[in-house]
Amino acid sequence: MKQRKFTPMMFLLPGCIILGAFIFYPMIQAIWLSFTDYNMIQQNPDFIGVANYKELFADELFWKVLGQTLLYLIIVVPALVFLPIFLAILVNQQLKGITFFRSIYYLPVVTSMVVVGIAWKWMYADQGVLNFILQSLGIIDDPVHWLTSTSTSLFAIMAVTIWKGLGYYMVIYLAGLQAIPPNLYEAADIDGASKWRQIIHITIPLLMPSIMIVTIMSSISAMKVFEEIYVMTQGGPLNSSMTLVYYIYNQAFDSLEMGYASAAGVILFIVTLMFSIVNIAFMNKREQAMKG
Repeated sequence: MKQRKFTPMMFLLPGCIILGAFIFYPMIQAIWLSFTDYNMIQQNPDFIGVANYKELFADELFWKVLGQTLLYLIIVVPALVFLPIFLAILVNQQLKGITFFRSIYYLPVVTSMVVVGIAWKWMYADQGVLNFILQSLGIIDDPVHWLTSTSTSLFAIMAVTIWKGLGYYMVIYLAGLQAIPPNLYEAADIDGASKWRQIIHITIPLLMPSIMIVTIMSSISAMKVFEEIYVMTQGGPLNSSMTLVYYIYNQAFDSLEMGYASAAGVILFIVTLMFSIVNIAFMNKREQAMKG
């Protein structure tokens, strides 16, 4: 009987060890370092209390990158929540060759972000493909400086994040769509409901658990965006495309201020946690309202 009681614990033990070593211990270490003056040159961190946080909140650049990170979240998350739904509906058809199209839409997901960033950087160039197409169509007269203008650089990177993430979230929605009983759509057809009304009143409500998962995952991804910025702009021009994770990277590995970077990391963790809690509460409330 005792052996039976400990068997589940033995199965959980390897996972708990990995989580403890690579998640919880570094998290506790980062929180501790946020209260210290520590760089990668000195031997031991010196405890300085909340001085790092005071300096952080007085830094104008910190508030700028925090605002840009929230803007990234506000634009990217709705796009990654709703666009993949229609993409999933499109490929959820029993048509010849539909598997090929599913694979094509998923291809950006399995492509390295470094490769994607370099390809889009080439496309965004003044003499790149995007400007060539827009000029050929007569939409613009002069090339748009997509990555070298302070007004467009952040939005250009957002487009890359959305493009790369569409296929991933499409697969999540596709699994949800295939779990919806077909007889619901058949009954709606008999009642004369249009395809659009079926999407609004059948598909969206029954996809709500998947929508909640996608909202949380895309929110976390948007808050910690890094690779696109590192490859394409490195936060420039004039910090206009810098987000909070890239700011932390700069402080930690360029300025070597590990304590200060840890304080910024703690703020990032708190903001991400708050958004996740709000998302879950909002989705649960909406789901209960729909059931009621």
